[in-house]
Parts: sequence; C-alpha cells; structure tokens
Amino acid sequence: MFYSRPLVFLVLLLALLLMSVLLSLSLGSVAVPLADLVPVLTGQVASRPGLETADLVIWQIRMPRVCLSLLVGACLALSGAMVQGLFRNPLADPSLIGVSGGAAVGAAVAIVLGGAWPWFAPSWNLPLFAFIGGTLVTALVYRLGVGPLGTSVATMLLAGVAINAMTSACISYLATTAEDVRLRNLVYWLMGSFNVASWEKVVWVAPFTLLSLLTIPKLWRGLNALLLGESEARHLGIRVERLRFVVIVLAALTVGVSVASVGVIGFVGLVVPHIVRLMLGPDHRWLLPGSALLGAALLSLADLAARLVVEPLELPVGVLTAVLGAPFFLFLVTQRRRGQLYGV
Repeated sequence: MFYSRPLVFLVLLLALLLMSVLLSLSLGSVAVPLADLVPVLTGQVASRPGLETADLVIWQIRMPRVCLSLLVGACLALSGAMVQGLFRNPLADPSLIGVSGGAAVGAAVAIVLGGAWPWFAPSWNLPLFAFIGGTLVTALVYRLGVGPLGTSVATMLLAGVAINAMTSACISYLATTAEDVRLRNLVYWLMGSFNVASWEKVVWVAPFTLLSLLTIPKLWRGLNALLLGESEARHLGIRVERLRFVVIVLAALTVGVSVASVGVIGFVGLVVPHIVRLMLGPDHRWLLPGSALLGAALLSLADLAARLVVEPLELPVGVLTAVLGAPFFLFLVTQRRRGQLYGV
C-alpha cells in the first residue's frame, strides 16, 4: 500500500506512537487530562497548584511503564523481523531459537528457589536468571546448528523445537514443586505484565534496544540479499555465516532482556513484522525500523487496554497479545497453504 512512499508510512507510525504515549499517560484509575499532562511533562507543577498527585502518578508509575512497554515492543518486533528475514520463513518467531523458553526456565528457577534460599534476593535475581537462561539456551541451539559445512537453518529450527519442549518440561516440574504463592507468581510472570515496570528496568533494557536499532543500517542489505537465497547472497558478497551469527546474537540479547524484564509476551515478534510487510513490502531498509515503531506503539496500547478492560483489576498483557495474535497467526498459516505468502 505504501510501497512507493515508505517515509509516509513511517511518519504515520510515529504519529501512532505519540498518540499511544499520550493515551497511556492520561488514562487509568487516576485520569490525568491532557491540559494537566503538558505542565506535568514540562516541569511546571510548581506554578500550577493541585497537580502534585498527577505529577506523582505520571513520573513514578506511568512513565516508567510506558517507556518499558515502548522498549520491549520495539525489541520484540525488531527481533521478529530479523529472524523472519534470516530464516526466510514468514512464520518464524524469536522463540524458535529458544530464547523465550530459556528465559522462562531461568525465571522459574529464581521464583521457586526464592522461597527455599533466604539469601536469594528476588528483585534482581529473577531478571538476571531469566536473561542468563535465554542466552545459554540460544547459544546451545546455535551450536547444535553448526556443522562441518556451516550453519544449518533446518537443524537449528529442529533443535529449537526440541529444546523448547525440554524447557516446557522443566517449567512444569518446577511448577509442581513450588509453594502456592510461588506458583501464582510463576504463572503470572509467564503471562507477561508491565506492572513490575521501574526506572531501573528501563535503564537496563534501553541499551539493548539502542544497540539493535543502530545495527539496522548494517543488516538490511544482507537480509535483503538472503531473500534471494543463501548462494545468491554469497555471490553478492554477503558473509552469510557472519550475518546469521549477528542476527541470532541480537535476537537473543533483545528478546532475552525483554522477557527477563516483563515476562513472556507472545505473538508481537510474529504479527508486527507482517503488518509492516503488508504496508511496505519486504525491503528490510524500511521493514526493520517500521517494525520497531509499530511494535512499540502496539504494545503500549495493549498495556493500556490491559489496565482498562477489567479495571480496577489488570489483565496480563500477554493474554491480550495472544488473543489478538493467535487469529492472525491462523490467517498466516492459511495464506501459506494457499501459496499466497511470499509466493510459496
């Protein structure tokens, strides 16, 4: 639709992103009108009496939550676009390389052992264990995919499926041995939520998001060449093995830090790149930044909906993304069977 005008679509995505930020900051159990939001954001609370509560709500509760949702959404969507381009598979997802499953196991260990070991500090050990688990499992999947003739994508995908099954079994075992309170915490964490957002987590996730965004100019040409096939990409001078390694490392780091911060949030890395691809086409020069922008905006809106749908309670945002993403995934499978997706 915007194949010949990609910049127009990116500007529209920026407008959507700004709208999602303003709505997320304004709406909630304590409504902050837009007229009060501007002086709060510009630091003019002292000259406007009566805005102390709004200032506290915005800067201590909502702003870190909004920032974290933007960063995580950008990480998940950008990783999904890179993995789909690397595997040349429109149904690929970062979870295929095992990072989500590994992070979930690490978090499960931290949650369950947090009750058994008094010295086990839960505040930072949970994201740390989740990040380490996701990184180690991804490294194992990549190592299993490396053979004498190079890296085999098919072997890597099969290894990812097998190891994901193993991580699910580990989580099930830990869940059966956990106390009731720990079990509830584990189940809620596995659903994904931004109610644990803090400025510390924003500072932790931001460098990884920035790193992935800065690599876009270095990666889009190689990913475009891979669309023609690995042999054609090599003839065009692309170092395929190096490109594959860089993409997998970036996906592992960004998805790992995202899952470690807020839990497992599915379908963002699968659905968002397809929406952008329908609008802009398969050119990764525009697909990668477009996916990051749309992923950030949509996850921010999903978090807003999770806060408002059953107010004063809160839904896990992973539940909403699954409800919206699963039908779209079935649509992709149907289109693939009909040979209307990527022409296969």
